[in-house]
Amino acid sequence: MGLTAVPPGHVAAVVTFLEMRKRPPARPLPVAQLRLARWKQPEPDKYRALFRRIGERWLWFSRLVMDEAQLTAIIHDPAVEIYAVLDPKGIEVGLIELDFRRPPDCELAFFGLIPELAGQKLGRWMIAQVIALGWRGGIERLWVHSCTLDHPSALGFYRAQGFEAYRREIEIFPDPRLSGHLPETAAPQIPLVPPRSRA
Repeated sequence: MGLTAVPPGHVAAVVTFLEMRKRPPARPLPVAQLRLARWKQPEPDKYRALFRRIGERWLWFSRLVMDEAQLTAIIHDPAVEIYAVLDPKGIEVGLIELDFRRPPDCELAFFGLIPELAGQKLGRWMIAQVIALGWRGGIERLWVHSCTLDHPSALGFYRAQGFEAYRREIEIFPDPRLSGHLPETAAPQIPLVPPRSRA
């Protein structure tokens, strides 16, 4: 047993990979005053704005540090399906992103709601949409990963929906609040440990 040092200016997370290897039995769709809108080839700035609104609280950064060409190649790929979750007024409040680029797998790449809607049990409606959209002809596995920086109930939520854990990894990465990709006020529950001054 031992501890692994995390360099100043970095963040560490335990990442758990979960999978569903068969489509679950059909269940009644949970009631929610939400709807999905398919985003085909979204503008990168529009995509990043929603990504940031949802993920800033949880230190989502991967799509913010990509250059324009790299991000566009992913979100414009015909095998990547992006859905905005809309509230009754048509305001974008959530994101579902399904990645079919590596059949027979479907990866639930991103899944989330804006923090203001947390705790309203809307995730059950969203995951029902994921299951309906992800399980299609030729798909044999639906998988997702969650980490210790996500909402505290995220891992339990996925397991309750039928996903089973199969692997863990440690991820260490430069803190995106120090690089300016996220504001220093983002994810206040995660301490900011800046590099030590050399002076």
